[in-house]
Amino acid sequence: MSGSPEILQREPTTDGVAVLRLNRPQARNALSMPLRRALAEACSELDRDDAVRCVVLAGNGPCFAAGADLREMADLSPSEVQRTNVMEYWRAISALRKPLIAAVHGPALGGGCELAMHADIIVADETASFGQPEVLVGIMPGGGATQRLMRAMGKFRAMPMLLTGQAVDAAQALALGLASEVVPAGQALARAVELAAQIARRPPIAIRLIKEVALAGADAPLATGLMLERRAFESLFDTADQKEGMHAFLERRKPSFQGK
Repeated sequence: MSGSPEILQREPTTDGVAVLRLNRPQARNALSMPLRRALAEACSELDRDDAVRCVVLAGNGPCFAAGADLREMADLSPSEVQRTNVMEYWRAISALRKPLIAAVHGPALGGGCELAMHADIIVADETASFGQPEVLVGIMPGGGATQRLMRAMGKFRAMPMLLTGQAVDAAQALALGLASEVVPAGQALARAVELAAQIARRPPIAIRLIKEVALAGADAPLATGLMLERRAFESLFDTADQKEGMHAFLERRKPSFQGK
């Protein structure tokens, strides 16, 4: 894999699951520009890798990611911020067509919370916390939180987090719709990998279209979303996996999906 293996570790793909680990524990996995670039490159590579069917993202050390690296940003001008190319790095993560599961322990703050929200599933352990504290240092979220929090939680739950900068714990995140499930401390990664392996056994083309249609439809009128769903549903009847899946069901055996 290209990028910086010292700051982003990729474990060998096992049973269709790729695991990425943020590896700046001494900086609480702060999202430095090299780490952002490595993440973007990794997502692009994983998207092209047919052996990978689901991706898990976790953090080494005491937390998932404690936000942007302020040492890089404190003295920048607006034009310098624009030239950092950060939005292109975020877009590479958003463009990942395969399911992405975030395994969150400890703080996921600022850019770390935004990174978790790029996932399709968030597994948090009991030590996790989520927050957007940008307002406490004189700025605002810049990686999508003002939009993703509103869509995930609704206005009257998202705005207190955005305006006060206060974090919520794992139980609150689950209640607010910011986590998919909460597991005991230290078990987020194992549970995320378990879920990823389950997804990896499903038909890859159907999985890709489910993600694509669900995300596209979320920002479209209902009628448009339903039309996208119907067309994608119909297209799956041209796949070998559809024939395999239905015949396996009728024959009472486990299907073997090949992504064709």
